[in-house]
Amino acid sequence: MDLLDRLKSKARAYPQRIVLPEGEDERVIRAAAQVTAERYARITLLGSAKNIRAAADRTSLQLDGIEILDPLTSSSVNTYAEIYLERRSSRGVTHEEAQETARKPLYFAALSVAAGDADSTVGGARNSTSDTVRAALHSIGLAPEARLVSSFFLMIAPERNRAAFGEKGALLFADCAVVPHPTAQELAEIALATAENARAFLETEPRVALLSFSTKGSALHAHVEKIREALRIAKARQPELAIDGELQADAALVAAIGASKAPGSPVAGRANVLIFPDLNSGNIAYKLVERVGVVEALGPILQGLARPANDLSRGCTSEDIAKVIAITAVQAIARKEIASVSGD
Repeated sequence: MDLLDRLKSKARAYPQRIVLPEGEDERVIRAAAQVTAERYARITLLGSAKNIRAAADRTSLQLDGIEILDPLTSSSVNTYAEIYLERRSSRGVTHEEAQETARKPLYFAALSVAAGDADSTVGGARNSTSDTVRAALHSIGLAPEARLVSSFFLMIAPERNRAAFGEKGALLFADCAVVPHPTAQELAEIALATAENARAFLETEPRVALLSFSTKGSALHAHVEKIREALRIAKARQPELAIDGELQADAALVAAIGASKAPGSPVAGRANVLIFPDLNSGNIAYKLVERVGVVEALGPILQGLARPANDLSRGCTSEDIAKVIAITAVQAIARKEIASVSGD
C-alpha cells in the first residue's frame, strides 16, 4: 500500500466533513464525486444548487451523498457573521461588513470550520493562495501553540526513484507558498511545524534539512548566518529532533555527497523534510521538481491554524483535489486525537 492509499485508508476509518467553497468548478465537483465514491470524507459543495447540478449533468457525475449549500441563502450566515465580527471587530469590521463577508464562499467555508459545523475546508482551485490563507486566518485563527501560518507540499517521487530519496520517495517541502522572507525565528517555526506534520503523514521520524547555497561553512554570508541561527533556535526548542543545516540540496539528499560535505550529520544524505530559506527558492524548487522531475506535488498544505484549512494550486486537476482532501481529512483526525489527549 503506497502513501496515498494509507492516508485514504486512515481517512476512511473516520470520515471527516470537508467543505469545498468552489463548488461550481467542474474539477471540484469531479473530485467530490470521487471522494464520496471512495468514502474517505463527507463533502459539502458551496454554490448555486442549480449551477452545480447542471455542471454535474454535463459531465455525467453523480451527486448522491454530497451536500450542497448556497452561502447566499443559507440560514447559517447570521451565526457565521457573528463569529467573524467577534474575531475582527477590533480591526474596525462592522456588522454589515461581517454579514457581507460571511456570504463569500471562502469565508463561509472557513467560518463553518470555526463554528464546528465542518472539520476542514479545501479551496484555491479558483482563488489565489493569499485570498485562501487570509480567509482561513481571519475566520479560524492561529493554533494556540503557533506563531505563524506557513505551508508545506507533500512531494511523491515516481516509483522508479522512490528508493533514492526521502521516505520511500516522499518528502515534505516548506515553505513554498505563504511566508515570503522568513526571519531566523520564523524559519525555525516552519521547520518544527513541518517536522510534526512529517510524523503524521510519512509515519516516521522527521529528518529536517535547513537548505542553503552553503554546506557547513563553505560560504560566508548574512543569508547563511540566518540559517545557522534558525538551527540554533530549533535545537533549543526540540533538542531531540534530527535537524541540521546549513546544507546544500545535494548534501541533504544524496548519501555519498552528504558524507563528504557534512560528515557526522544526523540528516545529511537522508533528509525527508526540506526547509527552504525563503519563498522564492521554495516555490521555484517545488515547481521545477514537479514539472522536470515528474514528481507529484500535493498542496500547499497549511500549518499553524487552529483547525485544518488547505489551499490548492489554481492549475490543479480533480485528482489533485481529491488527494489534498485525503491529506486534509488526516489533518483533521490528527487534530482531534491531539485534542482528546490534551483534554481540549
